[in-house]
Amino acid sequence: MATSKVTPTRDTRQVADLLASPEIVGLIAELEATRWTGRPGYSIRTMVGMTLVKSLYVLPTWTRTAALVRDHAALRMVLGCPNNPPSHWACYRFTAKMRERSEALDRCLANVLASLHAEMPEMGTNIAVDGSDLPAYANGQRFLSKGGRERERYSDPDASWGHRSAISTRKGGGYYGYKVHAAVCTTTGLPIAWTVETARDSELQFVNQLLDAVTDHGFAPEYAMLDKGYDGRYVYEACAARGMRPIIPLRKIIAGRADPPSCDHGVWTFAGSDTKRDASKWRCPTAECSPASTWVKADRLHPLVPRETKRFRALYRQRGAVEREFGRLKHEWALLPLRVRRIERVRLHANLSILGRLAVALDRARAGHETHRLPSAA
Repeated sequence: MATSKVTPTRDTRQVADLLASPEIVGLIAELEATRWTGRPGYSIRTMVGMTLVKSLYVLPTWTRTAALVRDHAALRMVLGCPNNPPSHWACYRFTAKMRERSEALDRCLANVLASLHAEMPEMGTNIAVDGSDLPAYANGQRFLSKGGRERERYSDPDASWGHRSAISTRKGGGYYGYKVHAAVCTTTGLPIAWTVETARDSELQFVNQLLDAVTDHGFAPEYAMLDKGYDGRYVYEACAARGMRPIIPLRKIIAGRADPPSCDHGVWTFAGSDTKRDASKWRCPTAECSPASTWVKADRLHPLVPRETKRFRALYRQRGAVEREFGRLKHEWALLPLRVRRIERVRLHANLSILGRLAVALDRARAGHETHRLPSAA
């Protein structure tokens, strides 16, 4: 029966609301303007709806998406194809068109982020940056079998070998595939910038790209939380150049160089920081030294928020937002398992999954504001 294939947390009304949102309507109109005059096919609205169904119902393949729509009368009505729903081949052809018109999807995502920022002004106050593995839909082993001949052809030549950390019961180690790098708002838990690259590429290469995307989308974070894998002068300078304070643990303590000032009276205490001076202030614990305080220039070893303070620890705990969001995208929005090959297809798949995630968050934010306004309107 069709009801057994429907995820309980989703409904057809949500799909209809998303298709009626101004941002999705704008995407449909832009794609309609590029439509050629050959064989008539399904409407652009129907095909965009299919991409939303795939994300909302957490379906890994177009075959299962087409099967769900075929068996679900209410979905067929919402998508505007009550008698003849699209096949999985039609979905594959539409994704090829989307790759050719990727700038239209990029503009739609930017519009959704701008609308989210307008609905939630606190969005983007602080961000957390990290990368996560996306195992490829391919075999990257060099040999066909143990003791066998060397592989001559890889089904996904864009994928590469990388390393991932152990999580829960999953062992860490090498994997073959891609990596998604993202900047996530720690207040709302929503992604505001992301990119998909091959697994072998270092996370440090994409810090500038992510931070530029954050500012291009109109966000001005005060703090950026990153793990110790990003500990390097290059990252500190990239954050400082965009007005952000990096919260990064030291990868390796350099004996004595990262310690706060001290004197015969003991270790000096932190007394605040000045962004204009780009320095932090430290005081003698007994105020008997002359001068009793000193300014320490901010750098990798002595950041504006010292690592010894409770504020640093409280801010760094917010970094978990990016890990939680990766889990949600992978398991609740069909980012994994990958069932496409080549990096352009993987990027489109990630963009469509994140579009579904952001569009639903925007729809809920608008619904919440309307509910809040109803009593006063009456």
